[in-house]
Amino acid sequence: MTVSSRVLMAIVALGIMPILGLGGLSKKAAADPLVVDLSNHLVAITTGFTGTNVLLFGAVEDEGDVIVTVRGPDQDMVVRKKERKVGIWVNSESARYKNVPAYYTSAANRPMDIIAPADVLLDYRIGLKNLRFVPESKLNDSDQKVYREALVRNMQSAGLFGERPAKISFLSNQLFRTDIHFPANTPTGTYTINVYLIRDGGVASVKTTPLVVSKTGVSAEVYEFAHRYSALYGIIAVIIAVVAGWIASVAFRKR
Repeated sequence: MTVSSRVLMAIVALGIMPILGLGGLSKKAAADPLVVDLSNHLVAITTGFTGTNVLLFGAVEDEGDVIVTVRGPDQDMVVRKKERKVGIWVNSESARYKNVPAYYTSAANRPMDIIAPADVLLDYRIGLKNLRFVPESKLNDSDQKVYREALVRNMQSAGLFGERPAKISFLSNQLFRTDIHFPANTPTGTYTINVYLIRDGGVASVKTTPLVVSKTGVSAEVYEFAHRYSALYGIIAVIIAVVAGWIASVAFRKR
């Protein structure tokens, strides 16, 4: 059975035939060592958004290992150290970092340290420990390690950094799939999904596909209004709070 026919069978089994142009995908499978696509290239965040999964699937021409990384838009972050003073925990020293992804997760069909050597993972920035966060503050190596670990720990607690790689399942020797989870607090922006085909400890092929996370509906309109007319939004919020407080006081007074 050829790679092309296997790809078509997998797409039918996954129930996503209407989404894709099957003719184009089957032609690519015969020429490319790695073929990848998503079930959805847009994650729409509405008012009732509670998180979602996006299916990533693909095929390899010959046997090999697959690693997937998902990186959100870069942002600046500040990590603050808390100290106990006079019985109260207060912020003391801090460190600011640039180029911190707003979201990061990965997936692999086997443990990454078995799939590829450490220098390859470092060169391609695969895995949390190989991400480069650029510190704006001057820190020694010891403080740099402490602040970086705290940053990663905070992002993991928020569900925005994956604690461990998700599982990539091979449906045969050539077809694979994995689910990418986006939590309710997923930041908006354009995400970069890299898929690496690893053979003999080296990267044989890389495919990159974008995914957009965007607010839609009423929440998008409120978000845009708040950022475009921040002063007016603040005034309206204060007025609403005052009116709500007045209504509550009247209701309790009558009781």
